[in-house]
Amino acid sequence: MSKRPPSLVKAVASPQARRPFSFDRPLHAAIGRLTAGISPAALMQAYTDWAQHLLLSPDKQVELIEKALRKWMRYADYCIRACADPVCDLCIEPLPQDKRFAGEAWQSQPFTAIYQGFLLTQQWWHNATTGIGGVSKHHEEVVSFVTRQLLDVISPANFPLTNPEVLEATLKRGGGNFAQGAANFWEDWRRFVTGVPPVGAEAFRVGHDVAITPGKVIFRNRLIELIQYAPATDTVYGEPVLIVPAWIMKYYILDLSPENSLVRYLVEKGHSVFVVSWKNPTGEERDLGFEDYRRLGVMTALDAVSAIVPQRQVHGVGYCLGGTLFAIAAAAMARDGDERLRSLSLFAAQTDFTEAGELMLFIDEAQVSFVEDMMAEQGYLDTRQMAGAFQLLRSNDLIWSAMVQTYLMGERRPMIDLMAWNADATRMPFRMHSEYLRQLFLNNDLAENHYAVDGRPVSLRDIRVPVFAVSTIADHVAPWRSVYKIQMLTDADVTFVLSNGGHNAGIVSPPDHPNRHHQIATHKEDETYVDPDAWQQAAARHDGSWWPCWQDWLVRHSLDQVPPPAMGGRQNGDATLEDAPGSYVLEP
Repeated sequence: MSKRPPSLVKAVASPQARRPFSFDRPLHAAIGRLTAGISPAALMQAYTDWAQHLLLSPDKQVELIEKALRKWMRYADYCIRACADPVCDLCIEPLPQDKRFAGEAWQSQPFTAIYQGFLLTQQWWHNATTGIGGVSKHHEEVVSFVTRQLLDVISPANFPLTNPEVLEATLKRGGGNFAQGAANFWEDWRRFVTGVPPVGAEAFRVGHDVAITPGKVIFRNRLIELIQYAPATDTVYGEPVLIVPAWIMKYYILDLSPENSLVRYLVEKGHSVFVVSWKNPTGEERDLGFEDYRRLGVMTALDAVSAIVPQRQVHGVGYCLGGTLFAIAAAAMARDGDERLRSLSLFAAQTDFTEAGELMLFIDEAQVSFVEDMMAEQGYLDTRQMAGAFQLLRSNDLIWSAMVQTYLMGERRPMIDLMAWNADATRMPFRMHSEYLRQLFLNNDLAENHYAVDGRPVSLRDIRVPVFAVSTIADHVAPWRSVYKIQMLTDADVTFVLSNGGHNAGIVSPPDHPNRHHQIATHKEDETYVDPDAWQQAAARHDGSWWPCWQDWLVRHSLDQVPPPAMGGRQNGDATLEDAPGSYVLEP
């Protein structure tokens, strides 16, 4: 095992102590509030690298000039053909994921010609920002991404005079769409500055409309509440299920409306279910580290479950960052001879961060240092800063198309439970988030066996219990090929699922959800490696949700059915603290 230089270990261990107080952090924090947390220095580095190498690449310059001329000729030819035949063949097709110009109104002139010119321009800038020798891969990706974001701002779909759908709505409603859009904008702005949830979220009150599966809070410490759900069957499977969600989200994404609740689904299938509800940190929790979340979160919850259901192994489940943490805890348990886990299920959880997708564009030394300075002032990463970064990854869907519909068309998208949950965001403690970014994203310590628990490195190869890993095809937070790497990192039987949908919608996938499908296959620990593309071609495809497949898998890895355990573990008397959903989930 290679050893990390002592100076680097020290820097990773205490990022908050990198330098004494100065003017840097207040300045960077002030800049961050204006740039939504994006480091100007990081962007400058990327664009300088790109510009310098482009300036010294005459062959690339000639290639770009030739491409520009060919595109203009192709566009001019299309415009001439369109004058005679308005429905002639397009000169460029939108990318499959680009739905901005899919409406019927966009297929009439001059609007087709307008968006065709925009797509050609967008394609040329992609050519201009990629394929330049000498530019670092990271800087190339940053420049290409930011340039695409800037071009998306001036998309013809975003302006009334060049968007035929907006023009149609204006004619039909006599301009009423703009009046309603202005009212929508004012209402959204008022709610934003006052911290009030978005319009429609009031229909999904926690504990009344969502998070209503019956249960009790049976344990509480400074970081978690542990919820035990009431049984819905006369007997239950002997091995309880302990779910650890990410603390970047509130736990009730797994207990939304009854028809969308994974918790309710498991309980009705005869499982004893426990869920960790994380406290929403404030500046007072600034010094809580990643190890605190493992020790006070996963391990403490596991101790409580083991006390309630003694002499039984536990099905461990982790979602997103909670899955990464549970994988670390499982590796440490295996190293130390702790055999309390029966299985490990990971939902949209990464354990290797070398292919973490476009989220890596926001993570390099310059950007991480900038974020640390922002967090140092308030002691946590603010919810709006995190939300902004995630929205940029899907700006067309989450920002521009929503703005066009709400403010130009004057129509609000109906609020659903998942959208209301998404608006109920949480914060990230300074120390924990800094360690997470540096140790996992920047250094990839976990996959490289450098991540230390109790002063000693852990290895995911020590995990021998069966693993069920779920990924989603459109996940922009944990790309499925990154999640897939769990098969290389463990010496366990891994059942891997690839579901349609995104990071959240693909996980909230009840059996009666329309248009759901998934692929599933099991890789035995003694079988040869299969790359993700070959896996995708060979894995069995099924229509419907992956929930039944997982529940069947849990049953196969359970021993027998027994009477339900007492709530809180006490047969006589009350060993509970309060009704679910508890207090922590209600904290703003």
